[in-house]
Formats: sequence, C-alpha cells, structure tokens
Amino acid sequence: MKLLFLGDVMGRGGRAAVIEGLPKLRAAWGLDFVVVNGENATRGAGLSGEHAKEILDAGADVITLGDHAFDQKDMLAFCESEPRIIRPLNISKVAPGRGARVFSDRRGRKVLVAQVLGRVFMKQPFDDPFSALDTVLRQFPTGGLVQASLIDIHCEATSEKMGVGHFCDGRASVVVGTHTHVPTADAQILPGGTAFQSDAGMCGDYDSVIGMQKAEPMRRFITGMVKNRFEPAMGEATLSGLYVETDDRTGKATRVEMVRQGGRLAPAGPGPVAG
Repeated sequence: MKLLFLGDVMGRGGRAAVIEGLPKLRAAWGLDFVVVNGENATRGAGLSGEHAKEILDAGADVITLGDHAFDQKDMLAFCESEPRIIRPLNISKVAPGRGARVFSDRRGRKVLVAQVLGRVFMKQPFDDPFSALDTVLRQFPTGGLVQASLIDIHCEATSEKMGVGHFCDGRASVVVGTHTHVPTADAQILPGGTAFQSDAGMCGDYDSVIGMQKAEPMRRFITGMVKNRFEPAMGEATLSGLYVETDDRTGKATRVEMVRQGGRLAPAGPGPVAG
C-alpha cells in the first residue's frame, strides 16, 4: 500500500498548497491512502468545517487534529457528523468525535488511523498516550484486522515522539510526529518494521516562524512584549510529509521517504517516488 502523510496545514497558504498539490501527487505517485494533519488550517488555530471539506475534496482520506482540535467551535459538531475527522484519543473522555477509526482504501484494504497527544512540555495534562494507543493496537493488529495502520503523535518533545515510535514498533505501519512545524531528518524503518519520523513538518510558508509572519514572534522574543496577534505567513508553501510503502500481508513498512514539494524546502529533484 502506498501511504502519504502531510504535516500540519498552516493557514490559507498551506490550504492552497494542499488543494493544488495533493490531487497531482495522488495521480503521479499512485497513492492508495492519504492522511493530512489539519489542526492549524484555519487562521493558524484549529480547523473549521468549511476548510476541512476543502482538504477532503482535494484528496485527503482522513484529517487528524491536535491540541487545537476545537479552537474553531463548529468542529465540535462537525467531527461528530464527518467520520473522516480524527481528534486525539487522549484529549478528553467527553470530547466529541473519535480518536481512532478504521477506514477502507479504494481497493477495500483496511487502514487504522489514530492520533494521540503527548504530555511533555504541553500546556494541558492530557491522559496517558501509551495506554490509549495500546488499547487500540491490541484491538486492530496489523496483518490481521487491518492491512496498515498510521499513528499521528502530536507533541513537543522529540524524545516522547521517539518513545511512542518504539512503543508501537512492529504493531503499527507508520508513526509520525506533528505539532512543531519543523521537519526532522530521521525518517527510518524501525527494527520491528514501523516507519517513523519525529516530525513531518508543516504545509506552510517556511519564510516564517513556524508558519507565522515573522515580525510579531520576533518582537516577543526580543522585547518580551505583545503588540499584535500572530498571523499565518502567506508566501509560497512547501508540502512537507512522509511517504511510506507497506506490505499488505504483514502491515510492515517496506519503504519510507521524506516529502518536500514546492516552496523554500523543496529539493531539486522530482520527489521520492515520481517517475
């Protein structure tokens, strides 16, 4: 199975890049299943139902959220009516929507998608992500009830993301980190067969401070004073993410490549699987 994960979509520029670029990638790379983290797609804070529909219409099979899951209040109801939205498993026992769900690709193969929030350096005391994942992975083993599984670990600390990767090694097809908006250079297949990257980066303008226009973040760093709201940067966005191929029989990853398309971070070549 050919899987694509795209990191945090950042504001209007990130949405535009996904809407324009994702259909081309699906066709050129023969993608079977696409997951997009959309939690910053609406003005850099949360995801509205309208913008979720745009990303889904562009070719995403599933959208994951994060700690800003419900910053846009209409998502409280939208995620109940739209099963392709996945909020964190461990955000709250009374949160609307689902933190894990099994989907089908276009050939009928089953794909588990789940998301958890980390706890290190995060502002809220979320429930234990490891026990939450353990329950789901026991219920839907790869090579059994599902042909592939993808875990989005949304948190600050690289060490915690790596811990989740090793905890899920051999039990999930892909573990990929989100939240920091900075892509890491550690894409690999772990010893048990799980594809891993600490952070997929963002779909946004990298001439920025993690996707925000530079002036206000820099003012706050330098002076310690707040003057204006953060606003998403509007230059050409890079699509950042992770491409993974898996074995349908075992659910293990057989290939993993970092994705950089367009904008400032795009490589000189055509991409990891084009041609």
